[in-house]
Parts: sequence; C-alpha cells; structure tokens
Amino acid sequence: MQPLPVLDKIVSQVPRNLSGVERQRLIADLVNQTPPQEADALRGVIHGFLTVMAARNASDVDMGGEGTQGRVWYRIYGDKKPDEATGPFSADQMDVLLHLLIMESQRKYLFEHRNLDFSYHLDADGQDYRYRADLYFDLDHLALNMRFITNKIRPFKGLELHPEVVKAVTLIYDSQGLTLVTGITGSGKSATLDSIIDANNQTADGHIVIIASPVETIHPSKRCIVRHREIGRDVGSFKEGAIQALRQDPDIVVIGEMRDPETIMTGLEITDSGHKVFSTLHTGSAVESIDRIIGECPPIEQNRVRERLADTLKCVFSQKLVASLDGKRALVKEVLLMNSSVRAAIKNNNTSEIYQMMHEGSAGGMNTMEQDLKRLVVARRISPDTAQSEANNKRRMEELLR
Repeated sequence: MQPLPVLDKIVSQVPRNLSGVERQRLIADLVNQTPPQEADALRGVIHGFLTVMAARNASDVDMGGEGTQGRVWYRIYGDKKPDEATGPFSADQMDVLLHLLIMESQRKYLFEHRNLDFSYHLDADGQDYRYRADLYFDLDHLALNMRFITNKIRPFKGLELHPEVVKAVTLIYDSQGLTLVTGITGSGKSATLDSIIDANNQTADGHIVIIASPVETIHPSKRCIVRHREIGRDVGSFKEGAIQALRQDPDIVVIGEMRDPETIMTGLEITDSGHKVFSTLHTGSAVESIDRIIGECPPIEQNRVRERLADTLKCVFSQKLVASLDGKRALVKEVLLMNSSVRAAIKNNNTSEIYQMMHEGSAGGMNTMEQDLKRLVVARRISPDTAQSEANNKRRMEELLR
C-alpha cells in the first residue's frame, strides 16, 4: 500500500479554519479512524526515518513543525542537517505521522501540557531499536526530536578514570554517597552514567533502582538486580520514585535528573540514609553544579542544604563532546572528588575556591575541563582551536596551551 495517498486523504479532511489544540484533536480523531492496514503503512514512513539513523551514525532526528521546512533533519557527529532525499512534507502531513507514534493516553497529556517525553521501541530487519523522544507544539503544529539509544554500553575503562575516581563510583569500594554526571544536552551524560551503572552491575552483588524520564538503556540483571521505573508509566515523579525506592531494599538509586528542589532534597535524603545515589544535572561545570543545587532550594534552606551536600557528595563529572580530528567527537570531562578542603569550601560558601583545588588535585584524581582539553590536544585527538573554543575558562586554557 502506498502511504502518501492515505496521508493526503486524511489531511484533506482538516478544515483550514481550525488551529491549535483543536486542530490537533481533529487530526488525532482522523488517525484513530484510519483502518489498521493504512495506519501501519503510514507508521512505516516514520520507521523508515528512524532506521536510517543507525546506518548514518546519527544521534538525533528532528521532524515536523514549520522550522524543518518539511524535511527530516539528522544530527551526525555534532552537525544537524536536513536530508534532501526525503520530503518535503507539509506540516499537516507530518502532524498525522507523528500522531501515529503515541497512544491516546499520551495524547491527552500532550494536549494539556503541550509537550510529551516518551520512549519508543522499534523492531525492524531483525534489529531492536530504541529511542528517547520529545514531542511538542511548534506554531500550532507538532514537532519531534528523537534520540537514538544505542544498545552498546561504553566500556567503563573507556572513561579513562583515575583509580581514586573508580573507587568513588563503585559499590564494592564505597557503598554511600552522591555522584553527579553533568553537562549540557547532548554531552553524553546518559552514556557515562550507563557505563558506571554497568560497571557496578558486573562487579557488585546488589540491587539497582533506575528512575528515569524516559527509560533509555535497559540494563539486564547481571550480578545485581536492576529495576527500571519510567516516570508517567511506572511511577508518578522522580520524587515519588526515589521515596518508594527506600522501601525496595536498594543498594544504588539512579535518579535520572535532579530537575527541581523536591527531587534534589529527596536525593540528599536517600544519600543520608546510607545509599549510593547517581543523578544528572544540566550544568556546564562542577562548581556550577554545586551552586545550582544550593541555589535551587529556598534561601531559608540553603545553609542546611550546603551542609548536607558537603557531607554526602562524593564525585562530580562535568563533561562535553567536542569535535575531534578524525571528524567524530571526543569526550572531555572535568572531575571533582570530595576531600576535606572541598567540603570546607562548600560549607563556608567559598565554592569559587574549588576550581583551583581541582587544578592542583591531579594526584588525587581531580582535573579541570581545561586540563582534560590540553590532554586531548597533546594526544593529537583535538585541535588547539577546538580546545580554546570549548574551554570554560578561556584565560586558563590559553595559559595551558602556551
């Protein structure tokens, strides 16, 4: 069956004078009325775009809305470009296709919040493909970003961690404390966190509870029992999932993201109770991560949070993916490990001193973003210009390169 005539038939039934959510409700109704065989043919169009991602080593695909100009866009090794071989599709045509990816219950959430995070699973050509998706409104039409979730977990050794850092993040050496993996969107936080989870799964006898929105990589139980709880499907919120985890006899609790004060406070409480906790933050440096956690809390609570964070924080990774000389991308990371000096700086509200502590703490496993960028330059994996442009501290980077 040719999908385009079916697509045109549905779009022709949408009045021009409808807009916003009402237009999308009508399109959803028309999609629900489409015979299963025709719906499968249309869904196959989207599935074709998704299977292309693995073949092209694309991390993301974008489609829908006015901004795409009717094309399907792929991000490949950091660059996002349209695929001129597909489309163009009208915004209404793409609305129809995108509605086919979600269930009625998800549509209700989308119409209420104008945004929907969900995971998507596809079996094609004997392969198992998984995606993390974000569907949202863009000038009354639907737009979608999907990130390809590779089934391959980066080897833990590939993170090139100092022995002291390895001890801090593995259950067999240290059974308590909070570890944060931070960075901007697309910096590889999830991949790093998956590597750490897998290392614990292979070396410790315990129980790992992962609370995520949505669940990305599925970790098969090895030496640990691994539970996966998705927000909206298995549990109502990060806070609820974290509180419930305490009654599930966990050794490690993974909180997908510390995105609000309630989740932050809950994460600290779980760590206080003697568990190992991992989470992520959208911040650009280790120091910024500490300031962000404290700043997210009400002023009256900040002194107490500062004390608790200093006592429970174990390690902070802050990372980026930067353009490498082989045309791909290289991981660069800043590492902060807790010691008495760092704890004192946090408790005394002197976090500005921590950068220099990291710079001078290489013997103990710490390094700044600029030191790691220099390491990659010396190894001829990235260019000096890339190091300078990606540095957080431009003056210090210039000094190191000089």
